[in-house]
Amino acid sequence: MKDGRITYKGVIHAFRQEGNLKVAEHSSRFFKTGKGEYGEGDRFLGIRVPVVRKNAKKYRKASLAVTRKLLMSKFHEERLLAVIMLVERFKSGKAADKKSIYALYIGNTQYINNWDIVDTSAHMIVGPYLQDRSKSKLREFARSDVLWERRIAIMATFHYIRRREFATAFEISEMLVDDRQDLIHKAVGWMLREIGNRDRSVEEKFLKKHAATMPRTMLRYAIEKFPEKKRQEYLQMDKLRKKA
Repeated sequence: MKDGRITYKGVIHAFRQEGNLKVAEHSSRFFKTGKGEYGEGDRFLGIRVPVVRKNAKKYRKASLAVTRKLLMSKFHEERLLAVIMLVERFKSGKAADKKSIYALYIGNTQYINNWDIVDTSAHMIVGPYLQDRSKSKLREFARSDVLWERRIAIMATFHYIRRREFATAFEISEMLVDDRQDLIHKAVGWMLREIGNRDRSVEEKFLKKHAATMPRTMLRYAIEKFPEKKRQEYLQMDKLRKKA
């Protein structure tokens, strides 16, 4: 900090001291950073999530300029720190602040580039900001060639699901039901399961239309909490498809 202000250099100087080489090595494997994998080339400091969250609260009053620099970091944990700082600020922000945070987030999705960074933030910033606005940005992201933008699109709908507003989640799920990426299969299945946790009948309407053709991982995630007999009925649809 300089003159009581939170500076970028001050944050990274303190934050990077929390790193651990063994944790960094484990994270590199866990987040698939090898050649051709979804996290290819990502770099880690080796800072665990509870420590990242502690620092996010500590620096939550940092300017958006400081947060933007953190978001552009080559280190995974600093990008995660940035989005959690944005979430903390969004929660208590006034309308103008929320607009600026949303704009910063949407304008820098190239740095929101792993599932944990997306899942920590999309339903806490994008979903709430678009609550009473057009959902065209979610549709745009659902059509994106960028894996993480598609994940943002579906994960943002968790905000609406929690409010028992399912229409947007079903719309985005339908756009992604034939996606080829496993990380999208898991996210869509997860959101369908969350809908089912609140109203199984409406989830089943979607599943009856798509269960026979959706990716198996997506289906398994979607029916995870179903009674065993019901689960097997849906899994049988998948087996019949493969035999056809």
